[in-house]
Amino acid sequence: MKAQRSIHVVGTGTIGEPLIGLLVHAQQALEVDEITFHKHSPRLEDRAKIRSLVRRGAKLAVEPQSRAAFEKLGLQPAYEASEALEQATVVIDCTSDGLGNAHKEAYQALDRARGFIAQGSEFGFGKMYAHGINDAALVPGEDRFLQVVSCNTHNIAAVLYTLGLAHEAPDNLLEGRFLCLRRSSDISQCDAFLPAPEVGKHHDPQFGTHHARDAWHLFGTLGLDLNLYSSAIKLNTQYMHSLWFNLRVKRPVTLEEVIAKLEVNPAVALTEKTLASTIFSFGRDHGYFGRLLNQTVVSVPTLAVHGGHEITGFCFTPQDGNSLLSSVAAVAWFLDPDGYAQDLQFAQPYLFDEV
Repeated sequence: MKAQRSIHVVGTGTIGEPLIGLLVHAQQALEVDEITFHKHSPRLEDRAKIRSLVRRGAKLAVEPQSRAAFEKLGLQPAYEASEALEQATVVIDCTSDGLGNAHKEAYQALDRARGFIAQGSEFGFGKMYAHGINDAALVPGEDRFLQVVSCNTHNIAAVLYTLGLAHEAPDNLLEGRFLCLRRSSDISQCDAFLPAPEVGKHHDPQFGTHHARDAWHLFGTLGLDLNLYSSAIKLNTQYMHSLWFNLRVKRPVTLEEVIAKLEVNPAVALTEKTLASTIFSFGRDHGYFGRLLNQTVVSVPTLAVHGGHEITGFCFTPQDGNSLLSSVAAVAWFLDPDGYAQDLQFAQPYLFDEV
């Protein structure tokens, strides 16, 4: 008899909630028997989203001491949290910053699970991963812990790979410089909104901010040592992140070649738009529950090539859509390392060539 395959998501926040929904949507394609999720705190304001996730097919898991409080809210848990965790084939930790690493020791004791996935804030949790960038670096049976890089690092990686590395000699990319213009808080968040732009500090002497550092580690899994540096600023908007990039390349390139490179990458969307709100609106109207799953949306009018060796422009980060797709891709890889690419065909309608 075939063993049951279960995916367990820990946390229902900005990443966890849409990821649970995406996994339910992909359940048949992934040949998964059950999607479970752990909700820690029984809060009245969260009842509607929990009901919606359960109605769509996910199963609620709670701590035993919280069961009565959830039931009082009219929510009926299917499992205790430990039960859902112990029976899981793959576990995805979507808790707040630092908690994924705190949970790692407990995960290591779970023999049944094939793999564990944490999100971008959990530096050191496992091998860094972005779908379509370093899939070749994943080793079946060896890589049991993966860290899906942040949405902005996905954006940086897509630009680096597409314009500097794809179909080029390994030494073609001479340097990459980036400015992450970050939205202050997600539209789902009730706090942390800024009254004015807030510039970021360069905490890392080699890379500036963690975005370039994480991109360096990501490409390091492929044996590459890239010259990268990033800065960041938070803006008083909730729409979406944007990114300014400047790449120096060894082989001369034209603007037409740059656009052609971007056009052939299915993870890259091009746009004639220059306003974040209009791109956000497109995602709301045409994306998966309002999300674009592309790794980046590049604004064509902003692209420029200087002296044949310097590529610059602006692009937009599709909120957390890119890291959501990489999380599902990591699940698919743990379940079927040889055929997982085929299992991701369900996402094709939400990967746009143009926005």
